[in-house]
Amino acid sequence: MSIQKATEILDKILGFIESDKLGEADKKALVDDSIENYNGFVNPGWLKYRKSVSTNEAFVEWEDHDSYFTDVYGEEFIDCLGGFGIYNFGHRNPEILKYVQAQLARQALHSQELLDPLRGYLAHAMAEITPGDLQYCFFTNGGAEAVEMALKLARIASGKRWTISTVGGFHGKSMGAISVGGKATYRVPYLPIVQQVAHTIYGDIDDLRKTVDKLVKVGEEVAAVIMEPVQGEAGVIVPPPGYLKAVRELCDEYGIILILDEIQTGMGRTGSYFRCEAEGVVPDIMTYGKAFGGGIMPITGIIARPHLWTDALVENPWILGSPTFGGNPLACSAALAALKYMVAHDTPKQAKEKGEYLLAKLAKLQEKHPKIIKEIRGVGLIIGVEFFKSDMGYSVAKGLFARNVMTAGTLNNASTIRIEPPLTMSYGDFDKVVARMDEALADTEAEFGV
Repeated sequence: MSIQKATEILDKILGFIESDKLGEADKKALVDDSIENYNGFVNPGWLKYRKSVSTNEAFVEWEDHDSYFTDVYGEEFIDCLGGFGIYNFGHRNPEILKYVQAQLARQALHSQELLDPLRGYLAHAMAEITPGDLQYCFFTNGGAEAVEMALKLARIASGKRWTISTVGGFHGKSMGAISVGGKATYRVPYLPIVQQVAHTIYGDIDDLRKTVDKLVKVGEEVAAVIMEPVQGEAGVIVPPPGYLKAVRELCDEYGIILILDEIQTGMGRTGSYFRCEAEGVVPDIMTYGKAFGGGIMPITGIIARPHLWTDALVENPWILGSPTFGGNPLACSAALAALKYMVAHDTPKQAKEKGEYLLAKLAKLQEKHPKIIKEIRGVGLIIGVEFFKSDMGYSVAKGLFARNVMTAGTLNNASTIRIEPPLTMSYGDFDKVVARMDEALADTEAEFGV
């Protein structure tokens, strides 16, 4: 422990933050310090992980705008990862940022006791923009926290205990969220976790029915079914037509609460405000996040149908949860501005049209490189490019990064790389990405001798 050392560290980085322009010595210090700090005080594994897409472990990002981010040396990259769905409206969108700055100049956080008007306006706007009779909102800070609230609400509203999820599903990494998650990598280190959770095959309505039937026949009661309208982390898996409708009908038949996790698919990403709209389905509870804060502030939450807001929740509004920073004024200002931007600029339409354009371009790359690309799938601007080998995916991702394009793999490997660019990205940038991917694919063909 050294207060003097801590003060030196704080003075250095705060000076960098305040500086309009970094000198060459400052840039080198930022890179060197970042490596040392991650190795010694964060997790050295992050540097190893970064190598999965980066040829330079010393890459340190420093600035961003529109569809780009820049390293400390001023090298600019096209962002086709989009923070796994954060930057639907681009980086530091000025039409959103101005409202956050205005709110920050007035009030950042709130007293926790009096009424915060922004939270009320945001909840009302969400009730109007989401389908069906979804009405009551609860705001949180991260996606996993929103999922926890959804699971808790399903239990308290139904009085039942079992939850059914899907194999390959991803809902976050808190204890409840990984319990309903569908990947062993995240679950095994914490077993046994939250009990009374069953998993079914995603996209297979018959398997879901069998799972529900078996539980009911042995006297168990199912509180909720939770799933993503499109599985993101699993490799951008789009369910067959009619699947979500069939799930809704099955839940209605058995009196089960349907939770749709729209944290990644919402806010226009798939070509509609929320994916459930396009499927003609109204969930009982919907989670949202990622781009909800406009790419500027972290804010997530749930919205639920009114019949789930039981007397227990009305009489004790803290029973569901009381996150200190959930729904704070600064975050709410960002979300309000993000909703306004989404509607005013019809970004869902942009996602649909640009997604069709990009998918067509990628299909031509598959025709040109049939021994590298196995499948291309997606909807709107959540797209997965699957390769025949994970190592091929890593090679292509590295090749893209070397050409100043950021992408990332899924499921802790690169069998599928995910493309989730800002919905505002220009067609010219899409053309650049496709051209650079063509070059990266050619390099991978040479590397693997195909």
